[in-house]
Amino acid sequence: MDDFGNLSPNIVIDEVEKYLGTKMCGLCSALPSYINRVYNLQCMNGTGVVAKFYRPGRWSKAAIEEEHRFVADCAEIEIPVIMPLPDVNGKTLRKADDGTLFTVFPRRFGREMEIIEDEDWRRLGRVTARIHLAGAKRQAKHRVVLTPEQSTMKYLQLLQDGNHIATGSQRAFAAAAAQLLELTSGQFDRLEKIRIHGDCHRGNILERPGEGLMIIDFDDMMHGPPIQDLWLLLPGYANECRRELDLLLEGYFEMREFDISSLALIESLRAMRQIYFLAWCSTQTDDFKFKQNFPDWGSEQFWHRETADLQRQLQRIVCPPNLYN
Repeated sequence: MDDFGNLSPNIVIDEVEKYLGTKMCGLCSALPSYINRVYNLQCMNGTGVVAKFYRPGRWSKAAIEEEHRFVADCAEIEIPVIMPLPDVNGKTLRKADDGTLFTVFPRRFGREMEIIEDEDWRRLGRVTARIHLAGAKRQAKHRVVLTPEQSTMKYLQLLQDGNHIATGSQRAFAAAAAQLLELTSGQFDRLEKIRIHGDCHRGNILERPGEGLMIIDFDDMMHGPPIQDLWLLLPGYANECRRELDLLLEGYFEMREFDISSLALIESLRAMRQIYFLAWCSTQTDDFKFKQNFPDWGSEQFWHRETADLQRQLQRIVCPPNLYN
């Protein structure tokens, strides 16, 4: 399969039937997903399921199995997650006839969490800490390690080797990237690194009426410092929302210890995420959905804007705002 080019509804239905060992009805509607392909389907008995086809070449089979293991570890300590359904052989990962890896989930509904009261921030802190309790149970040897040396440098190399950076911005962007690596070198060496969600923004935390919070989309799980999953929940720069950060940490500390010194990494992590986003984009430039969502990708204007954003972020690393006096 060439980046899902042959993934028709009939093929999806046929593959899911073989996965589950049951007949499906003709319903097959695509759900929003930037990287993978995700489909809403229905069994003949009325049961709703969701099939997730992983983008070819992005993750190895072992890496996806580690994602499923992490979700299972969360479920074992009653963290509300969506476990993949086992196939007819009891496995949660299967190869389609063309070799594409996919899995099937039970259909679950929920709405994005609304934060109204202080207690809502504490709830977020508690559920994040619980994820990290599960994350600390075991290693994930086939996933990204979130450090400048092991992840950011690789993403920069991908951008430069692939000639993705517009000619007029290459020198300025390379200089900003080199400064980022210099500023962040060694910052992560002594920090705790465990399995983390990796993309723990509020869009991936749903509220289910009568049941509470549900965590979704572990696709970007990685090894990294726990602070990564906390700063992504904040509504803005940490120094501009210190109350929300304090409440998050208050909830977190109810369940698990936290290294306060890692708060100093937030702006470095923000810059590293900018690089990750650009590298992520570069791997999808031939996908028609990507072209619709990012029509100016690769232009001089695009790279001028991204370079300027990175330079501004570097200033926040060089002169970090005070979170606590």
